[in-house]
Amino acid sequence: MPNAVEVSGLRKSYGRVHAVRDVGFTVGYGEIVALLGPNGAGKTTTLEILEGFRTRDGGTAEVLGHDPGERSSARDLRERTGLVLQDIAVEPYLTVRETIARAAGYYRAPRGVAEVIGLVGLTGLERRKVRSLSGGQKRRLDLALGLIGNPALLYLDEPTTGFDPAARRDAWQLVRGLRTAGMTILLTTHDMDEAQALADRVVLLSGGAVVAAGEPAVLGGRDAERVRISFRLPAGYTAADLPVPSHSANGMVVVETGAPTQALHRLTDWAIRRGHVLAGLTVERPSLEDVYLELTREGAPARAPERITR
Repeated sequence: MPNAVEVSGLRKSYGRVHAVRDVGFTVGYGEIVALLGPNGAGKTTTLEILEGFRTRDGGTAEVLGHDPGERSSARDLRERTGLVLQDIAVEPYLTVRETIARAAGYYRAPRGVAEVIGLVGLTGLERRKVRSLSGGQKRRLDLALGLIGNPALLYLDEPTTGFDPAARRDAWQLVRGLRTAGMTILLTTHDMDEAQALADRVVLLSGGAVVAAGEPAVLGGRDAERVRISFRLPAGYTAADLPVPSHSANGMVVVETGAPTQALHRLTDWAIRRGHVLAGLTVERPSLEDVYLELTREGAPARAPERITR
């Protein structure tokens, strides 16, 4: 089955600034892919090309079987895609229901307004004017506007900005449910926990180019990195007494090993035989954030023009 999104050799420059340089990736139908990268990495330009708001200088792009740069297919493509952007301009004096109902009128086969209100957690706020909504409630409204057209492909740009932890978890569950129902989702976020929790695959951009791609658990070889085991030494002992090589960091003993099962066995056996507890014991592989910082820290990428108004 063809992919929902296929990008190859994508290029875009603004004068001497190369915002996107030979970017290539795919998004399969029913998949969540996170497009990550620091500010100025080329994410916004790439998305705007895919959404049909910018023209590309080179390469190919296909979204739901259409070239997003072709005017002839623009209406059909926009009918089948939903956008949840960081900033959406809505009429502040309309109510929640009026705002969503007006957006529904732009589509030939929208979802039901009441259904979408319930789906995004705005039940009970239908008569509330937009200007009186909290930041998190406005973000839910943004999500509702992205879903009202019943899109096959949903673009999510920092979807949980302004959410408290409970609301963020609820939003994640909603996004997973949309994917389970068959929706394809292209996500951008600076929240590595969000990318880890939601994405089937990650595409990491830096300086306008793809520097890594793959499942979050293996991105940049993080599954093969050495594991850090840390704990506080029992009183009266030094690191030299331990059965494995170690060093001290921030008041903790740290063991770095490529064989964590064996190292843990030797350490816990050593402690149990002496009747001690390894207080504060943790076992960690490099996090997605660690890998992200490692892969994007080489040089500051060139800045592209600000996001255009849609």
